Amino acid sequence: MWLKLFFLLLYFIVLFTLARIFEAVVWYETGMFATQLVDPVTLSYKKLKTILECRGLGYSGLVEKKDVSELVEKSGELTQGELYSAIKKQKEQTEADGSSTTHFSGEVHFYELVEDTKDGIWLVQVIAQDREALLSQSNWGKMVQKVSQFGIRTGTFNCSNDYRSCIKRGWQRSTLIMSVPQTSASKGKVMLKEYKGSRVETEQIFRWMTSHVAHRIKTLHHSEQLVEEWRSDPAHPLKMFLFARLAQPPAFFSSLSVKFTGRIEFIFVDVRRWGNYSSLSEIGVTRSPAYILKMPEGIYHYGNSTGEFLSLAAMDTFLRSVQPEVNDLFVFSLVLINLLAWMDLFITQGATVKRFVVLIRTLGTYNSILLVSWLPVLALLQLPYLDLLHGYSLKLLRYADTTTLASLVRANWTFYSSHPALFLSTYLAHGLLVDYFEKKRRCGTRSQEDSRTNLEWLASLWDWYTSYLLHPIASLQQFPSDHSEWEDDPNFLFEHLAFPDLWLRPLVNMDYIKTLPTWRLRAAGQSEASCEKADEETRSQHSDKERKEPPHGSSSHKRSLCSVNFNSQLPACGDVDASGGRPCAAESSGNGSSLSADRAVKDNCVVSDCVSNHQHCDWSMWPCDMLQCSECVVCLETFVSEEVLMGLPCGHAFHQQCIVVWLAAGRHCCPVCRWPSYKKKLQRAAQSSSTDNTVQD
Repeated sequence: MWLKLFFLLLYFIVLFTLARIFEAVVWYETGMFATQLVDPVTLSYKKLKTILECRGLGYSGLVEKKDVSELVEKSGELTQGELYSAIKKQKEQTEADGSSTTHFSGEVHFYELVEDTKDGIWLVQVIAQDREALLSQSNWGKMVQKVSQFGIRTGTFNCSNDYRSCIKRGWQRSTLIMSVPQTSASKGKVMLKEYKGSRVETEQIFRWMTSHVAHRIKTLHHSEQLVEEWRSDPAHPLKMFLFARLAQPPAFFSSLSVKFTGRIEFIFVDVRRWGNYSSLSEIGVTRSPAYILKMPEGIYHYGNSTGEFLSLAAMDTFLRSVQPEVNDLFVFSLVLINLLAWMDLFITQGATVKRFVVLIRTLGTYNSILLVSWLPVLALLQLPYLDLLHGYSLKLLRYADTTTLASLVRANWTFYSSHPALFLSTYLAHGLLVDYFEKKRRCGTRSQEDSRTNLEWLASLWDWYTSYLLHPIASLQQFPSDHSEWEDDPNFLFEHLAFPDLWLRPLVNMDYIKTLPTWRLRAAGQSEASCEKADEETRSQHSDKERKEPPHGSSSHKRSLCSVNFNSQLPACGDVDASGGRPCAAESSGNGSSLSADRAVKDNCVVSDCVSNHQHCDWSMWPCDMLQCSECVVCLETFVSEEVLMGLPCGHAFHQQCIVVWLAAGRHCCPVCRWPSYKKKLQRAAQSSSTDNTVQD
């Protein structure tokens, strides 16, 4: 997790550095920066019209280039970055078509999207039954392109689909309908306005729309009104002022007032006939036009920092960072979480299929955790006791977002969001570099799991999935990892389909057997040298003994027994095990002659001293959490010195070979008490201490 966070932070630093490199390259080739001002007089008439269209100002009555350039100057200063962005957006709109238009199927569909949404502007073309549309297909496409850049959604309503609804609303002829929120309150009432102009032209219709949207913005014409609005208002702590010599505000400014309804109040100050200019200088307005955001912390002049263009997208990004809503924070966290999860595709080493499977798992896990984490956050935000904390959080955010560094981050966000191919290519290049360094880092510790092919890993994944699906008790592990082993037999599942108790007796992964405690039984008087010698002989002859001799119980296999008086040394099994199993401690049986004969035989480890002196076994080598017993209940043979024993979580001990065969047969429980062999038993510590006290007595 921390490694992915580090790589993601490194990627953001790379993006920031790459943006500065692009600026340096542009400056080297053209000698201009994105924040450098442009004189509108030096631009062509076509570029000036492009700027006016992006800002949302009408120019139908302006024929001379001088008039158009003056209108650009009155709406705000023009920078190289805004000019480049406007030209690029115009090219994208020319290549795009009107496929984003919504086609309403009836009254219910129209009501849900237009009248019930209440947070946007709609332009709907109503086509009367058995009549042609007011705008032709080509003119409607131009209209869609013109208004879509200001966040205005478009749609068509054909009365042939719902004639009764058209009669009810009075739509007897083909017309244009615009919906605009009527009040400045959030989720206010929506009013529908019908176009009744005689001229059916794109520019005329656009001017009709912008005039109605501009009526929502409070317009000031006198200094007394400005002084009244400039005072602090707890109901509207944030106010966006536009000081300009225009008849109405630009369309992008009016559209933003609809987007930020209830969060930011937009005010237009018409200074064409302003009498008292000293009132402007007192509040910090030294030039016109000026876009000023008034906050409780002070005022901020929009347009003086990097990336602050006079466009809908740039100002929308700025205002969202200053006064975000819950949905903005959720989308931001969602983007970060998914970028973090996709790092797993490059950090994970191994087969390609394994990478994508791990990626899907990580995406599901991270997004689920994100959704679950947001539920208590939303609940806490509804509490009235946290209003003070919420206010201080927004104050701190506004202090941070009005810095120069924040403006650079917003400029980078605007740049990369307008060039998604560059963003994806840099992310892919960064991921490939991460994959390369991860391979170098793991070069010395490359596991067998990383060297598997796609088919081999898919086979192991299928084994894991079937074990998890059919036997959920045992499948507590994750996807196949470097420390997991899988069944070598591909027919393992089909063999178990023949048993009727498939769902009653779960399969258990055999890996837990490796963690069971094992030890070697030693006599108390046996010297270390003889034991080391016995260990070496046992290891060298272990394979031959497995092939030639039975594991236990052969009469021809002579072994030296460690004579122990179990009646005086060990507690009865009934005191420890209440399950009714067979005893684990029994008195040593057999006559003296046979015992003396066994002492004379040497089998890997001679312990004649131990037996002749009737010494006891070395119980210090016995695990403290294991019950001390004398025989293996699987093969019914007495434990012999130098034999390897294995214990289960319940505390019972057996021959290692015997209990492994028992467990491998599918009987994952203790042969004595039936306790599950893969489940820990916490009571063993108390029982082992009581056993030690009994032995000492």
